[in-house]
Amino acid sequence: MENGASSDGKDPSAFLGEIIGAPVTVKLNSGVVYKGELQSVDGYMNIALEKSEEFVNGKLSRSYGDAFIRGNNGLLRLT
Repeated sequence: MENGASSDGKDPSAFLGEIIGAPVTVKLNSGVVYKGELQSVDGYMNIALEKSEEFVNGKLSRSYGDAFIRGNNGLLRLT
């Protein structure tokens, strides 16, 4: 992999642009999980979700309309 490109040759920012609106799962370093619809991701991997839900220890804790997660707090996964 050169210049940070993925193995299939896609630019990560182009890929992230393609999945806007897709359901994603974000796991925080603390273990708390957020699931929702991806609305935006910036260069610092800050993530904005809509229709989001918070799961603590695998159980639904809260439902939010919108959630903003700082990039240094979590790991983005596609669901």
